Amino acid sequence: MANALEQAIREKTARVGVIGLGYVGLPLISAFVDAGFRTIGFDVDPQKVEALNAGRSYIKHVASEKVRSWLDAGRFDATADMNRLSEADCLLICVPTPLTESRDPDLQFVEGTARAIAAALRPGQLVVLESTTYPTTTRDVVLPILAQSGLQCGSDFFLAYSPEREDPGNPHFSAARIPKVVGGIDERSRDLAAALYEQAIVTVVPVSSAEVAEACKILENTYRAVNIALVNELKVLFDRMGIDVWEVIEAAKTKPFGFQAFYPGPGLGGHCIPIDPFYLTWLARKQGLNTRFIELAGEVNSRMPEYVILRLMEFLNERAKPLKGSRICVLGLAYKKDVDDPRESPAAVLIELLLKHGAIVTYNDPHIPRMPRMRRHQLPPMESQELTPEFLRAQDCVLIATDHSAYDYEFIVRHAPLILDTRNATRNVRVGREKIRKA
Repeated sequence: MANALEQAIREKTARVGVIGLGYVGLPLISAFVDAGFRTIGFDVDPQKVEALNAGRSYIKHVASEKVRSWLDAGRFDATADMNRLSEADCLLICVPTPLTESRDPDLQFVEGTARAIAAALRPGQLVVLESTTYPTTTRDVVLPILAQSGLQCGSDFFLAYSPEREDPGNPHFSAARIPKVVGGIDERSRDLAAALYEQAIVTVVPVSSAEVAEACKILENTYRAVNIALVNELKVLFDRMGIDVWEVIEAAKTKPFGFQAFYPGPGLGGHCIPIDPFYLTWLARKQGLNTRFIELAGEVNSRMPEYVILRLMEFLNERAKPLKGSRICVLGLAYKKDVDDPRESPAAVLIELLLKHGAIVTYNDPHIPRMPRMRRHQLPPMESQELTPEFLRAQDCVLIATDHSAYDYEFIVRHAPLILDTRNATRNVRVGREKIRKA
């Protein structure tokens, strides 16, 4: 089984199936199609399947022209039919792994996908979990479900873990250009997974086990979360002292060693950094340990939206305006600049808080024309508002939540009465600085 699969991988006759056609799965499809593989995409959302099969992309950094080229070449089709999982030789799982309300790992999508694979599993298939999760998930959660098929891991089928490292909006690192860590349930599974990724990814980094690969991803994002918490905490302190934290960071990063710049913001966003460290704290509790450092970082970062609202209140109070009844336009709904991804965006939290305080809230985001449905936020239907001079003048304050490159900040400052800048986006604006407050 293993030899035949390895040969098919190296000859690129193996068909690659990707389950979950979102911000991770679709770029992964792109990497394997570009490498010469035939692919099949699986998703439970029929609208995504219909769009892709019609050659329409719903993700900004995967162009529709690219999808049409896959279809024209006969190297891709999308389906919601999980009975077709047996058609793929290699199955890559890229489904969400959110948290529950109590901040415990929610593996319902991973478990559901594993059950669907088990129902269709045939000898000679490789299964790789890419969804970010806590160490031992592949072995203790996915493997037992797949074993219900009656097939034996390591001989009949093969199972590995390789964490996704997608960075939406970064033109220098597409899925194919980011090194891939690979760990298997057994050595043969790891080697087959490594052989697969070697065909499409610039560098493959094999590790000794699936658990090491899982822990690697958690470490990467916890490292970022903790350092962001540090600068967020310093931001609050330095604001109180009248020191510009952004200028401090720019000065500190001139040191050529021993320092890496991280930047404050209105909160953490995206599908990884706000979530992954809590997998680790949950796992530690299961082991009878406390991860106080990580938990403190989570507390600091989760408080930032409330700090921004407090700063906004102070800013408005200086102009004898209460927040209640004030017109506030939030600039940027995406969780980071120049992407169309609103998952876990701090802007959604800010909008919730503003509405709670009675503000009249609008938003603008050139990449997100309509407010999408969000798992954790109950927001009213809203559409992105055009930033005309008349619209900007009608606001009491413009709150910059995401520093998209498309924004003309000089234009915004010229026409808006007040600007609360949480991203240092207006740093190069010279005229009208008296209207700007950093937060």
